[in-house]
Amino acid sequence: MNFGTAIEQLKRGSSVARKGWNGKGIFIKLKKGNSLNTPNNRFDEVMTHDFIYIDTTGLQTSNLEAPKDRVPWLASQTDMLANDWYVVE
Repeated sequence: MNFGTAIEQLKRGSSVARKGWNGKGIFIKLKKGNSLNTPNNRFDEVMTHDFIYIDTTGLQTSNLEAPKDRVPWLASQTDMLANDWYVVE
């Protein structure tokens, strides 16, 4: 699957990853933004725009120092031109 199709899958709620990424168990996902008017949301904690994040909390690697986090993600040129994207089940 190409990057454009991977983005469409993110918009449908799927998680996606690349076969070419180092390490198993990592993926990206789209986080939907919230309205500032949503009840019980504190103004300084609300993201109002959708954003993509990478989840490495399930990373399987022999590197014990590898970070296991969820952080905002930006695609590299290699990621955008790759055709090895797949939907994570």
